[in-house]
Amino acid sequence: MKKASLILDKDFSVGEVDSKLFSSFVEPLGRCIYGGIYEPGHPLADEHGFRKDVLELTRALHLTMNRFPGGNFVSTYRWEDGIGPREKRPRRADPAWQSIETNAFGLNEFAEWSKRNGSDVMMTVNLATRGVLEAMDCVEYCNMDSGTYWSDLRASHGYRKPHGYRYWCLSNEIDGVWQVGQKHGGEYGCLAREASKGMKLLDGHIKTVLAGSSSPGMNTFPAFDAAALEEAYDFVDYLSVHQYIGNRSGDLKSFLARPIMTEQFFKSVAATCDYIQAKVRSKKKMLISFDEFNVWHTVTSEERFHKTWQIAPPLLEDCYTMADAVALGGMLLAILHHADRIGIACLSELVNCISHIRTRNGGGAWVLPPYYVYQHYSLYGRGTSLRTAMRSDTYDCADFSEVPFVDAAAVQNEDGSLTVFAINRSLEESAPFSIELRGFGEYRVAQHIVLKSDAPEDTNSEQEPMRVAPHSDGNAGIQDGLICADLAPLSWNVIRLVEIAR
Repeated sequence: MKKASLILDKDFSVGEVDSKLFSSFVEPLGRCIYGGIYEPGHPLADEHGFRKDVLELTRALHLTMNRFPGGNFVSTYRWEDGIGPREKRPRRADPAWQSIETNAFGLNEFAEWSKRNGSDVMMTVNLATRGVLEAMDCVEYCNMDSGTYWSDLRASHGYRKPHGYRYWCLSNEIDGVWQVGQKHGGEYGCLAREASKGMKLLDGHIKTVLAGSSSPGMNTFPAFDAAALEEAYDFVDYLSVHQYIGNRSGDLKSFLARPIMTEQFFKSVAATCDYIQAKVRSKKKMLISFDEFNVWHTVTSEERFHKTWQIAPPLLEDCYTMADAVALGGMLLAILHHADRIGIACLSELVNCISHIRTRNGGGAWVLPPYYVYQHYSLYGRGTSLRTAMRSDTYDCADFSEVPFVDAAAVQNEDGSLTVFAINRSLEESAPFSIELRGFGEYRVAQHIVLKSDAPEDTNSEQEPMRVAPHSDGNAGIQDGLICADLAPLSWNVIRLVEIAR
């Protein structure tokens, strides 16, 4: 029997959870947009061509912000292609994904969709194959009120009021050899500094995000990040980092342990930022924008170039399972553990591609098991992240040693309630789990939500959309002054506690 315990003390917190930690990512990749959020002619399309069934599923995630439009796509993107009358917009070859981009869905369509979704937009500018002036033009078009060429052009397109986007990414994964316009760290840092300066001269309220290394596995990490930061540190507000975890080897125990790498990654990124802060003698503490992360198994080279130059081909549509839900849960716990340094987090992507929302062109929409994990995190993860003193039995596997079977994070919500998120990585055994509260007063268990299934490979489909779904039948309760629960094998758990009024 795998035992675990957690101690929470009211006086020990990580920090406030920024509302932008509940964000996502939308890129014109595969069927994320076309056939995903946008499908004119679909029986459930609204007057703008937005699928109402998809809007219902994305609204239920209560997303704060969506990053747009990339991603690798942005490295050859001309943002002007997606504005003005659709019939005048050019079709372009998208070399990043070997597809055809029609530009039927552009900047203003995404602004309109985001309003209906209840979320803000984090724009990404192309500093790979374009430059400072084009980035400034985009800010002028989106954010300036009127009286200039680009702001008046926006008004002529039917948007008199500025979009007012506050968060701007300065390109994407620009150290990657797969990028058109790849750059060295210092070279990119100088370009990003000048772009950020110019953009902020147009709108002093915006925050800019410097693109860091594409992943912790890159041989450029963390040297690229350090070199770029050294050039741009006091002119930008966040450092962007990305990470995907997968199970291409088929070793399930190692896969479930991979969020340990996420924890290590955050520590390395923070250390790099702090080193450059000391080196340039800045007073500012750099925040992290974790603006691409997810579970991702697909080997892109096998699928990406199978049928080239199509419009919205079905790319990177992994069939996410219960095991993926637990692995994603581990990544979300790591984000909450580092809420003092992570100011933005965008789950990649929102629909179809590397996503937990799936659609059929002309047909239905359904969700895969990890969707519920992210939904719970977004609903109940807002407030103050608490420091967790965890004890758990451990296991060894091919890639890791002393992996805790149980991991947890806790948040004191804005209404004073407490939420504990916990995963059990064991494939065979339930785990008795106890929580000791110190200094919080007297609480009772309001709800114990459980997501589990009979087998790690279980998932949902259009025919069986609720095969894996959460329930509130968990057995958490009070025993001898402790909150106690049995965590089912391979499960995601949300234990919600409310204070007993005196």
